[in-house]
Amino acid sequence: MSGSISPSKPVDKSNKYDRQLRLWGDQGQSKLEKARICLINATATGTEILKNLILPGIGSFTIVDGHKVSGEDVGNNFFLEKSAIGKNRGQVACELLQELNDDVLANYVDENVEDLFQVNAKFFSTFSVVIATDLNERTLLQISSYLWSCKVPFLHCVSYGFIGYMRIAMPVHTVIESHPDNALDDLRLDRPFKEFRDLCDACDLGKMNVKEHSHIPWLIVVYKYLEIWKNKNNGNIPKTYQEKQAFKKLIRSGILLNKDGNPEMEENFDEAIRNVNTALSATKMPDDVKHIFEDPECINIVNKSEPFWILVRAVKEFVKSEGEGFLPLRGVIPDMTSDSDSFIRLQQVYRNKASKDVEAVNKHLQNVVSNLSIPCIISEAEIRNFCKNAAFLRVLRYRSISEEYNSPSTIFLRQMAQRVEDEDDDLVYYVLLRAVSRYYLCYSNYPGIYEVEDDIMNLKSCVTRLLQQWKITCSIKDDLIHEFCRYGACEMHSIAAYMGGCAAQEAIKLITGQYVPFNNTFIYNAMKQTSVTVEL
Repeated sequence: MSGSISPSKPVDKSNKYDRQLRLWGDQGQSKLEKARICLINATATGTEILKNLILPGIGSFTIVDGHKVSGEDVGNNFFLEKSAIGKNRGQVACELLQELNDDVLANYVDENVEDLFQVNAKFFSTFSVVIATDLNERTLLQISSYLWSCKVPFLHCVSYGFIGYMRIAMPVHTVIESHPDNALDDLRLDRPFKEFRDLCDACDLGKMNVKEHSHIPWLIVVYKYLEIWKNKNNGNIPKTYQEKQAFKKLIRSGILLNKDGNPEMEENFDEAIRNVNTALSATKMPDDVKHIFEDPECINIVNKSEPFWILVRAVKEFVKSEGEGFLPLRGVIPDMTSDSDSFIRLQQVYRNKASKDVEAVNKHLQNVVSNLSIPCIISEAEIRNFCKNAAFLRVLRYRSISEEYNSPSTIFLRQMAQRVEDEDDDLVYYVLLRAVSRYYLCYSNYPGIYEVEDDIMNLKSCVTRLLQQWKITCSIKDDLIHEFCRYGACEMHSIAAYMGGCAAQEAIKLITGQYVPFNNTFIYNAMKQTSVTVEL
């Protein structure tokens, strides 16, 4: 049994989604509005994840859940009401969640995920992202393996007592707009391009009055004095701390004096001095981008290559030829004190050079697709955006959950052997969560649901067998095992809400191709407000 709830006509989205548009822009929002999300099981954690995806405006969501609403569900899930007890959990959650945003199409399937997967596994391959909560180990491995083969991103999220867990699984994830913190502006003062040199050379600081002198953009000021420095230092730019301090002193000497012989208040020169360290940073190829250029997906372009890799190949060809070893110019300059005309001219010089680089990349792109005898489906806007963010490209390769469970890596086993005995290390909760999953397979319920004391020894046996399987001789403290039994598999709403926010954030990263998602496991300890991210 399934059903859907149709949205009403959307309102002005630029107004409605104003704050998030500042985070991921029109392109990110467009991808979000086309996204189709599947949630397996409308638990408290699951509905919190969906809430945080519905509010920013995903295209549609489908809840797969064959469970009936219980009193426990009502107690820990804000999206279920007492009157819903006995009704299908997915349907009730679907109706209440859809009220959050009329732009979003809501669907539900009243069927257990195990049954649906056996009958129609292809159903899950139609989604942008599949998110699962409350899955037993057997079903988790089946669904994650299938989605892996279909290259559909899979996010598994668990709230277990005071512990939260997330796992992302997909073969590869590419990021164009990674939005790195503290990224330096692409100014290229160490290798200025011709158009910028011409603009600066036409500017004669010695013939300007005070007003004109104080409104020259600091970027031009630095260039002018850098030329003076280079003439006195065999063409070298300041590199050491002492050299940069001397260079700042040189710039300061250029500030005009008033009639009393005191320096004028020239904010542009102050800005030039403040920005010397960053402005003189060497233009270089980022290591991450070098590795992407060397990736087999870039070297061996074929008809079925993703647009990302075709663009990477085109940029690589640009770097070899027109770029002379460097990426396309970003074409963006920071704000600075200046008169409008001077700043606009400077800005236009950078934009025009960036546009020329985009044109050159586009020619290489056309050559690539022509050699493959395939149509070019990449728009000019996409090429421009790719060139602008070429320095921030990221490629993440994940391990499948099947590999993690059946063939644990040597690095993982070494980490476990070193860290598992430390109760202050949050990685120990990974072992306990895996042991709880094994417990469920053995006893068809979770430890502590009926009898806490009776289940402690059984859970401890599951932990011991798991560690023996990994050939780890150390053990986990009894107190932690007792604590997990006392949880009784409860899903606390506060933990579910926190994990829901975290999981939705990662899902948005996967959908938009912006910002860098974690790789590949995240564990949250609410008791100490700590977390750890590990690659398993």
